[in-house]
Amino acid sequence: MTVDAQTAPSLATPKLRLDALSHEFRSRNAAPVLAISNISLEVKRGSFVSLIGQSGCGKSTLFNILAGLLTPSSGRVVLDGADITGRAGLVSYMLQKDLLLPWRTVLDNVIYGLEIQGMDRREARDVAEPLMDRYGLGKFKKHYPSSLSGGMRQRAALLRTLLCNNDVILLDEPFAALDAQTRFRMQEWLLTLWRDFDRTVLFVTHDVDEAVFLSDEICVLSPRPGRIADRFDVPLARPRNREVVTSPEFVSIKQRCLNLLFATEAPSAREGAAA
Repeated sequence: MTVDAQTAPSLATPKLRLDALSHEFRSRNAAPVLAISNISLEVKRGSFVSLIGQSGCGKSTLFNILAGLLTPSSGRVVLDGADITGRAGLVSYMLQKDLLLPWRTVLDNVIYGLEIQGMDRREARDVAEPLMDRYGLGKFKKHYPSSLSGGMRQRAALLRTLLCNNDVILLDEPFAALDAQTRFRMQEWLLTLWRDFDRTVLFVTHDVDEAVFLSDEICVLSPRPGRIADRFDVPLARPRNREVVTSPEFVSIKQRCLNLLFATEAPSAREGAAA
């Protein structure tokens, strides 16, 4: 397939670009806090990028800016070449908590984003039901969230997020509360959805193994104010299965992440560990 001159620039344009983002929180009763500083990043369309760093390094602040929930003190967020800084609703955002509505069935929770975007409920159900069957939620569509396990609730929340017609998905530690076995199954399940839906994913996690297993690229953030201390590709073949986590290549990438995290650890944290 040949690409003409008019199409080529659009294919070359990053799906998402962060231009020198900084944000300072100000309060009348306290000194200003610089949460993130001069973060620039280009994210390729269809890629899976993980952000890792110490607690308090500004990952959530960055995601709130990308989602349009917070306007940065300086810098821009660019989606498909257009400035979307401060505009909400153009990327999908899933927090650690599933935030399922307890009075809605699982099916009606899954379609909630489609309804907010203006789709008729009956039409939204027609869209969602085959996907729920395909991705292991069909038997639970008439249940309420209170009867589901943590893993199944997260499946419903993820499917709801992916069904929204946004190409960029922000996932903020969606598996942090799950046990190790459920977490790994959910990681494999997420990679299946990512491949099938062809979305661009930015993923925040404190789990280095999770970041290496899932990602095309990893960005390590420094302690507050958060800056990109390093970023690098994860050259592991896809599709990935659980055997890859014991491979020398996986272990080497994990060690690189750990070295960076400890190298960028805040002085107070190091002093506390030494004590």
